[in-house]
Amino acid sequence: MSRLELHGISKQYPAVRANDGVNLRVLAGEIHAVLGENGAGKSTLMKIIYGAVLPDEGRMLWNGQPVAVKSPAQARALGISMVYQHFSLFDTLTAAQNVWLGLDKHLQLPEVTARITEVAASYGLDVDPQRPVHTLSVGERQRVEIVRALLTKPQLLILDEPTSVLTPQAVEKLFVTLRTLAAQGCSILYISHKLDEIRALCTQCTVLRGGKVTGQVDPRSESNASLSRLMIGAEPPALKTRAATAGAPVLQVRGLSLPQPDAFGMALRGIGFEVRAGEVVGIAGVSGNGQQELMAALSGEDPRAGPGSITLQGQDIAQASPRKRRKLGLHFVPEERLGRGAVPSLSLAQNTLLTRTEAVSKWGWIATGRVQRLAEALIARFHVRAGGAGAAAKSLSGGNLQKFIVGREIAAGPTLLIVSQPTWGVDVGAAAQIRGELLALRDAGCALLVVSEELDELFELADRLHVIAQGRLSPGVPVAETTVAQIGAWMSGLWDAQPDMANIA
Repeated sequence: MSRLELHGISKQYPAVRANDGVNLRVLAGEIHAVLGENGAGKSTLMKIIYGAVLPDEGRMLWNGQPVAVKSPAQARALGISMVYQHFSLFDTLTAAQNVWLGLDKHLQLPEVTARITEVAASYGLDVDPQRPVHTLSVGERQRVEIVRALLTKPQLLILDEPTSVLTPQAVEKLFVTLRTLAAQGCSILYISHKLDEIRALCTQCTVLRGGKVTGQVDPRSESNASLSRLMIGAEPPALKTRAATAGAPVLQVRGLSLPQPDAFGMALRGIGFEVRAGEVVGIAGVSGNGQQELMAALSGEDPRAGPGSITLQGQDIAQASPRKRRKLGLHFVPEERLGRGAVPSLSLAQNTLLTRTEAVSKWGWIATGRVQRLAEALIARFHVRAGGAGAAAKSLSGGNLQKFIVGREIAAGPTLLIVSQPTWGVDVGAAAQIRGELLALRDAGCALLVVSEELDELFELADRLHVIAQGRLSPGVPVAETTVAQIGAWMSGLWDAQPDMANIA
């Protein structure tokens, strides 16, 4: 029986035709992947199904009956739930209050809180219902979104990049949950750029390219290479790697301890490590174990670090402002694209001014033509699909915005580049490009610190690895001398007991 059918769905935006005559059929109890490169129209199509975007043309059948879904509330009433790639949570409310907003109002908040705890525990999703959302990391926010969707007991569950910031262990638990839901008759639309996941989980796959359906296959009978060819017309380029030639220390962190920034944050305890010129140091860890706090201390957002605990090329920057750190060559890519990496309502050209000052005179005058040319150069170099330098940041797909933000910092020629979740939600071709650019930057002598919850990415990029758990940092270990299993165990804090100050490798 068909749970969902789409016929001739089209959606035109001023600069792009996001969907062009799309047909899609999802059976009851089917886990159906929607695959496509960044900007292929996947998220727009899912928003149309969920009622967040209205199509220009086409019709939709729900359980065999024609429907016109005009709002997410109507979609939820039908039995459709969605977990967005960019989260739809209110920062000032708690996790429980956010979940409560999307449920029937006859439920009381204490009852919702109890159900969140129960569902989170049964599905292995660590969610504290009482925590305000603004204190949560990206991975923790994603878990809140997933729990909220599961509480509605949907007939169709739409997941847009659900594992992008989950650990391998959490991904396995989520897959068990999804297979259980499918066995109970729930249909699942699954968007991911992780081809291994699609082949392991999904039974059908619809491929979009340029807003059009270009194929439908059983991913279990395909290879990563064949899926890549369907999606981007070619296999992603292989990374050209060479052994790092590490130079002098660029970033040194010694005895960095910070109390919790708030009641729900993570305290940092005796953090010590260094990053040398011409090497990539990776930091792995389960979301919420101190990554945000460490990034804030390194970027200058949190100026509470003790004098001498953070040095850049021998200069004490522990309490320096973000602007001063940038002048010294430190550039930073935060994990949150919209709101921190870019201002949603500003154009790409205007967003270059957040961290790039080449077009600003010492008197504060902005050379708008130069800003425009800088943005256009970034769009061209990093193959960003956008309606030009004047396009608003929020109009880009998540992956294309990520390419622009990462490119903005790479092209600045940093001495030290700190990147959090560099390829979150980015398709295989774009991910290969970003990783290649990062390695080229390393080979040019830049020091790189990469924080990621995707272990495969860290093993591909990093020369040395640390793990952060409960605000403590593991010893450093060369990637060639460790395994995914060992790093996975360390993510639970299971490394040999030794003084934290010995963490400098």
